[in-house]
Amino acid sequence: MKRKQRAADPFAAQIKALEPEHDQGVHEQLSDNEAAITGVFANCSDLVVRRLLIFGTIPAMIVYLDVLIDKQLWDDGFLEPLMQQEAIKDVSSSELYEVLQYRLSAIVQPSVVTGMKDIALRMVSGESVLFVESSARAFTFAVKDKLNRALEEPSTEAVIRGPRYGFIEKMDINLALIRHRLRTPRLKIEKVCAGSLSRTGIAIVYIEGIAEHSVVEEVKRRIAGIDMDSVLESGYIEELICDHPYSPFPVIQATQRPDMTTGSLIEGKVAVITDGSPMVLILPVTFWFGFQSAEDYYMKFMFATMLRWLRYLFAFFAMALPSIFIAITTFHQEMIPTSLTLSLAAAREVVPFPAIVEALIMEITFEALREAGIRLPRPVGQTISIVGALVIGQAAVQAGIISATIIIVVSITGISSFLIPNPGMSQAISIIRFPLMLLAATFGLYGLGIGLLAILVHLVNLRSFGVPYMNPVAPVSTSGLADTLIRAPWQLMRRRHKHSRD
Repeated sequence: MKRKQRAADPFAAQIKALEPEHDQGVHEQLSDNEAAITGVFANCSDLVVRRLLIFGTIPAMIVYLDVLIDKQLWDDGFLEPLMQQEAIKDVSSSELYEVLQYRLSAIVQPSVVTGMKDIALRMVSGESVLFVESSARAFTFAVKDKLNRALEEPSTEAVIRGPRYGFIEKMDINLALIRHRLRTPRLKIEKVCAGSLSRTGIAIVYIEGIAEHSVVEEVKRRIAGIDMDSVLESGYIEELICDHPYSPFPVIQATQRPDMTTGSLIEGKVAVITDGSPMVLILPVTFWFGFQSAEDYYMKFMFATMLRWLRYLFAFFAMALPSIFIAITTFHQEMIPTSLTLSLAAAREVVPFPAIVEALIMEITFEALREAGIRLPRPVGQTISIVGALVIGQAAVQAGIISATIIIVVSITGISSFLIPNPGMSQAISIIRFPLMLLAATFGLYGLGIGLLAILVHLVNLRSFGVPYMNPVAPVSTSGLADTLIRAPWQLMRRRHKHSRD
C-alpha cells in the first residue's frame, strides 16, 4: 500500500512550545499538588479545588473542571459515598483503591495515576481527580457530563423503509448504536486521540476475522500520522488519510446511518468514528458504493435493481446532459430532427449569448440557489429556493437573456443530481459537469468524449486503501457484480460475502 507523505503543520511546534511543563510525579503533600494543579490551570475559572476528609479521617483533595462533570452523578455516585462517616484508618494506597472500588458506584470507573501530565489530560476530558495526603498516587473518576441530543432521522439520508435514527455528536452513543446491532465479541473498537489541542477521540471499529488486517493497520498508521493542533470534525480525518485528496470523487464514505455502518462492517469494511461528529467514515469503498442506499436491502431486489439503474442513468444526465445540449446545438445540429432544430432555433432567436454562456449562467445560478436553500433557516430556505428559481427563470426568459430550453436542461440536471444517495458523489459529479461543458463548447461531442474517457481513466487508477475504486467492474469480479450492477437476492449475496473475506 502506497505510503503518503504529508506536510508538517507549521504551527504545531509553536503550539507545543506554549504547553506548560507539567509532566512530573504526584507529590505526597496536598499543598504541593494544589500548587501544581492551579499553576497548570491558571486563569481557568471553571477549576474547582476542594479539600475534605474522606471516610471521616483521611485528608484528601478533589480537583475537577466544573463545566465537564455530571452534577447528579457527582453528588449521588461519588461525593456521598466518600463522605460516609464510617472511619477507615492506616490504609495503603492499594488498599484505599480497593475500598474506593467497593464503595463507589460502578459507573464512576476509578483508576490510579502517578503523573501530573496524565492528570491534566484526564481533567480536560471530564474526569475528577482525588489526591490523598501522604500518597504519591492519585485516583481519577469518570463523572463526565453526558451532554447529548436526542436521536433523529438523518436529513440527508432519509428512507421510506428502515430505521429512523442516526448518529449524533457523542462517540459513546454512536458506538452503542453499533453494538446494539452487532452483538458479537468479534466487533473490535480501538480508541486513539488526534489533535495536540483538541485531543479529539477517534474510534476505529471493525469485525475481527472479516476486515482485512492490512487495512486496519493502515488506518491506524495514517491516523497516528495526523499532525494537527485540532481535529474538530470527521472531515479533517477524511481529507488527511484518503489516498487521493485531490480527486473530486469520494474514496471514503461518510454516513450518518447506523444500519449502513453495520452493513459495511459485515462486508469487511472499517468504520472511523470521531467524537463530536455525527458523520462516520467507512473505508475502503468503491465507485459503486456512492449509488447504493441502505434502503436497497430493505425492499424487493427487483425494485432495488431498477432504482440502481435509474440512479446510474440520471447520474450520467447530471454529469453530461448540459454538455450534450451545448455540443449538439453548437456543432452537431444535423443529429436532431429538423422540426426540433427549428423549434430550438426559434427559442434561442432573441438570446444574445451562445449556448455555453446560457448554460453557465443557469448552472451557477442553480448551485447558488441550492446553497442558499441549505444555509437559510429551514422554514424559509425551501420556499426561497423554489420561488427564486421560478421567478428568476421566468424573468430571464422574458428578458431574452436565456432560452426556455436551457431552463428545462438545467432543471433535469438538478433533479438528477438529487437522485444520487451519496452527497460526496453528487458533489463530485457537479464539479465535473463544468469542465465537460467547456470541452463540449470547444470541440463538440469529440471534446465530450475525450472528457468522459479521461474521467474513466482517472476512476480506474483510483485506490481506496489498496482496493481498486472500480472494483468489481475493473478488475472484473463476477461474484461482486451481484451487489453492484444489480441487487441480487439474499441467497446469492451470501456467496459475495464469503468471496470478499477471501
